[in-house]
Amino acid sequence: MRKYTTISVPEEVKRLLERAKGREEWGKFLLGLYTEVKRMRGEEAFERLAETLTDEDLKSVIESSREFRGRFALR
Repeated sequence: MRKYTTISVPEEVKRLLERAKGREEWGKFLLGLYTEVKRMRGEEAFERLAETLTDEDLKSVIESSREFRGRFALR
């Protein structure tokens, strides 16, 4: 049997979230939000990193990655 818990949030926040979740179960809805935020933060971090690297830096990273993977390939 699953254990459940209560999360206290302001009423206004709960109303907004209830409208957004619709008929979806709370657990599934919140996990979906978490997954989406995590994905978006990863994309944002990648974009910031890509903006700071030169083409030469990016080529070096790609080559290093290929070398690393090549050393650990299953034989």
